[in-house]
Amino acid sequence: MARIAGVNIPTQKRVIIGLRYIYGLGSMKAREICLKAGIPDHRRVKDLTDEEVVKIREYIDADYKVEGDLRREISMNIKRLTDLGCYRGLRHRKKLPVRGQRTHTNARTRKGKAVAIAGKKK
Repeated sequence: MARIAGVNIPTQKRVIIGLRYIYGLGSMKAREICLKAGIPDHRRVKDLTDEEVVKIREYIDADYKVEGDLRREISMNIKRLTDLGCYRGLRHRKKLPVRGQRTHTNARTRKGKAVAIAGKKK
């Protein structure tokens, strides 16, 4: 089992798919990493040599911010907005949609389960 950036990559999957298990790496970045490391698209993680795994690990460490560092940066950005008291920060603080979506209906993912108001019915 390959361990890259603190994540166990599944051995049965192709390398491009396995790299997506790392937070911060999507399909395009995974494809780019494989291209730079010289690994063909059809290779499985279990078929990688130790040198290839080290090459992938070094390339990710040098060029990308992933896992804990990325999560920390995102949370610090949100904390900065809330401390400033700007509009986006207030929306984060109230756990409402930040990017201008409507909240009269919808927005259930962000707001949570609907709560019935007692005494509303006539």
